[in-house]
Amino acid sequence: MLFSKLERKVAFRYLGARRRGFGSVISWVSLIGIMLGVATLIVVMSVMGGFHDTLLSRIVGMNGHVVVYHQDGAITDYDYLIEKMRQNRVVAAHATGIVPIAEGQVMVSANGNNSGAMVRGIRMSDLAAKTATGTRIYGKSLDKIRDGELVAGNSLTRSLRVTMGDNVSLISANGGTATPFGTMPRIMSYPVMSSFFMGMYEYDSGYIFMPLETAQKYLNLNDAVTHIDLFLDNPEDTRAVADALTELLPGGFVVRDWRDLNRGFVGALQVESNVMFLILMLIVIVAAFNIVSSLVMLVKDKSKDIAVLRTFGVSRKSMMKIFILSGTSIGVIGAAFGTILGVLVAIYIEPIRQFFQWITGRDLFPSELYYLSELPSKLVWTDVAGIALIAVALAFLATLYPAWRAAATDPVDVLRNE
Repeated sequence: MLFSKLERKVAFRYLGARRRGFGSVISWVSLIGIMLGVATLIVVMSVMGGFHDTLLSRIVGMNGHVVVYHQDGAITDYDYLIEKMRQNRVVAAHATGIVPIAEGQVMVSANGNNSGAMVRGIRMSDLAAKTATGTRIYGKSLDKIRDGELVAGNSLTRSLRVTMGDNVSLISANGGTATPFGTMPRIMSYPVMSSFFMGMYEYDSGYIFMPLETAQKYLNLNDAVTHIDLFLDNPEDTRAVADALTELLPGGFVVRDWRDLNRGFVGALQVESNVMFLILMLIVIVAAFNIVSSLVMLVKDKSKDIAVLRTFGVSRKSMMKIFILSGTSIGVIGAAFGTILGVLVAIYIEPIRQFFQWITGRDLFPSELYYLSELPSKLVWTDVAGIALIAVALAFLATLYPAWRAAATDPVDVLRNE
């Protein structure tokens, strides 16, 4: 066995001794510090992972995993191109949907209120397929939306004080009428027949969907679209599909995947996650240093016991193992309780947030700031295990110097001074 019966008995006796003094306090501080450090790391990394996956799934799910543009700004023969894409072996193996989009920025006006928005023309059957999960639709169902009718974000309709059936005016600088005094903006009025709630504030407050034909007329695109979105069964397969499309499409087309389109956002999330991990790991490191202090004091306090054990034939190696076991046990216990606490908080993070929000009376997670209506959390069990193992490893490393000090104790000097 790694530890003999004597080593285990002495180590746990030292660990559980009800001695008073500063060393005992430091032991408890070390254990609680490791527990809180591990729990905080698990919760923060779970929330960061939840943010990452939720935001990317909604952003990417709305915009497509691979997007095809034309350098002239409009794609006229999009139905022919979509058919060619579907016949390509690589695209057909990975793509679950190919959707033509007509998009443009507008100013929305209703009831004396104004707001900027993005108008997106899309076939309603494609929109229904894209919003089947995680999105709530209020008012007219998507399959009943007709030419000239709008589907607006729930937050946008609230800010404009619009109810279902009310008309809103869309004002666009594109496709306006040329006059001797300059280009007059294009102004059209449409009824809002439905609203959607995605749970992502950026879309709920700034997007309007309309049938593709309506958007083509309003944006003065004739029979063209601004881009084509491809949705894949696995977002990690974008490179193969993008390479296939680059070879397939004629000159003038530009192919971008979701990483290119959201490079700054994805990079910022990754950097923030790494920095938060390093900062919070300092809590565990500080607790590990407390273990060093605690064991050094324990060695000093138990120097007579160590000398007696050494005179009875306990080897230096066994003395090291006793104090290594004693200190590492603090790390193991702290990591175990911290893991349990962190997992529980990560699982119930949203009810906990709502409870504290109710207690304080403040909005602790404003959707207009964080772009999500709920605090997301995603437990990755490999990360949980990794955090716990790192905490135990740091606790083990913290025991090496005190254990060496204990093993280096000269029993003759100690007993002579008694």
